[in-house]
Amino acid sequence: MRALRLALLAGVLLAVAQQQVLLHRPPRLLALEQAAASSGPAALNLRFSRPMNPGSVAARTRLEPPLRFDLQGGGNPLLLLPGQGQRLVTPLRLQLQGDDRRGLPMRPALWQWDPRAHLLAVVPVGSGEQVQVRQHDGGWTALSPVWSSITEIEPLGDGSGLGIVSRDDQGRHQVWRLNLQERNLARVAAMDAPLRPDLGRVRQTGIDRFTREALQYAQLSSNRQGDLLVQSTAMTQGPEDLVQWFRGGGRRRLEIEASGPVALLPGGGELIVPEREGLSLRTLPPREPRRQILPGSRDLSSFCPVAGRALLVRHWPDFRRSLELVEPGQAPRPLWIGSAGLVASACSRGGERVWALLIEGIAEPRLILLALDRNGAVLQRRVLSGWELEPGTGLHYDPTGERLLLTLRRLELDTPAGGPLQRREAQPALIDPFSLELTLIDKPVRQAQWLPAG
Repeated sequence: MRALRLALLAGVLLAVAQQQVLLHRPPRLLALEQAAASSGPAALNLRFSRPMNPGSVAARTRLEPPLRFDLQGGGNPLLLLPGQGQRLVTPLRLQLQGDDRRGLPMRPALWQWDPRAHLLAVVPVGSGEQVQVRQHDGGWTALSPVWSSITEIEPLGDGSGLGIVSRDDQGRHQVWRLNLQERNLARVAAMDAPLRPDLGRVRQTGIDRFTREALQYAQLSSNRQGDLLVQSTAMTQGPEDLVQWFRGGGRRRLEIEASGPVALLPGGGELIVPEREGLSLRTLPPREPRRQILPGSRDLSSFCPVAGRALLVRHWPDFRRSLELVEPGQAPRPLWIGSAGLVASACSRGGERVWALLIEGIAEPRLILLALDRNGAVLQRRVLSGWELEPGTGLHYDPTGERLLLTLRRLELDTPAGGPLQRREAQPALIDPFSLELTLIDKPVRQAQWLPAG
C-alpha cells in the first residue's frame, strides 16, 4: 500500500510540475488561415495555444506596407481584418506579436500574405473556349480543357474552386467543378525576406463532373463555404432539379419550386427563391424550415460583401425599373428609378456606394455607369462611349483591391459611311470605383469575373 501511495503521489507531483511548466511556457501561434469575412475576402483567422490579450496583439502586430486593421474576438481565436477604405494592391508582410492573459509574450511570428483577388476569364482558343486565370505577375494560366462553348462560370465563394457550365455543338450542357489551390500564406524568417515566387499563384488540382447525363440547361450559384448550387433540367425534359453540391463532395436535393434563378446567400444557410408572389428567403436544412416573402415583381441583381445586404431590380407596371438596396430588418430602399435598361449593378461592403450600369436610347444605345450613395444621390456619371456590354456578363466588385470589372466590346465603323458596325473581341475592363476611370486589359475574352483569394 505504501508503494502504491508513493506512486500516486509521484504522479500527482509530476502532473503539477508539468502544469507549471506549461503555464510559464510562452504562448504560440498554432494556426494562421485565410478566412471568409462578411466585409470581404481579406481576413485572417488566428488560433493560439492559449487565450491572448486582444489589445496587446493589436498594439504589437504590424502589417507592411502599413495598413490599418481591426482585431475581432475575445482572445482565442482572433480575426484580423484590414480596415475599410484601403486598397490592397501588393502582397503584405505580417509581424504577429502580443501577450497572453497572464502577460507572457509570444515569440514574433513572421508571415507573407497575398489576399488579392484574381481575374478569371473565358478565353477563345481555336474553335472553342477555355477558362484562364490572370496571375498577379500579369501572365495567364489555363485552368480548364477547351470546350466548344462555356456559358457560365461561378467562382466558389471561398476561392477553393470554380463552377463551369459547358455546351457542346448539339446544345447539350454539362456542369463541372474545377478544384483550385492557391498558396497565399507563407512563413518567413524576416520581415524583409524576398517574396516567395509561388505566393498568390493559382493552379488547378482536379476537375469533377456533376452528372454524366446531358442537361438541357444549367445555372449556378455559390456561397462563402464553397458550396455550389446547380439548377438544371435534363435533356429528357424531366422536372427541374435543384441540388446543393457541397465543397466536400456530398450533395443534397432541395424540394423547392421556383419561377426563376435561385441563389445561395453568401453567408450560407439560406436561399433567395423567385416565386409568383415575389422573392422569398428560405432556410436550408438542417435549420428549421422558414419562409419570408417580399411581394412585388423583383429580381435579385447582386449581393453586397457585408452579409444581409443585396441589390434588387423592381419592375413597375409602366415599364420603368428601379434599383433597391435591401438591409436586414428594413424595407427596400429605392436608389434609382427610370425607363433606361438596368443591366447590372454592384455595391461596396455595406452598400455605402452603389454602381448601376444602364443602357439608354434605342437607335443609338449608350452605356452609362452611375455611382450612387446609399440614399440614391448620384456621385458620378460616366458615358462609356463607343462600348457595349458583352451579352450575358455583369458588373463585378472586388472589395479587397477596390476595383470594378466589366466585359466590354468596342464598336467601330470599319466600313464606308452608312455600313454596318464592325465589332471587335470583348476585353476585360477595370474601373476605378471612385473616379470611374477605365483601364483595359489587352486580352480577348467572352466573360470575366473575380476569383477571391482562397
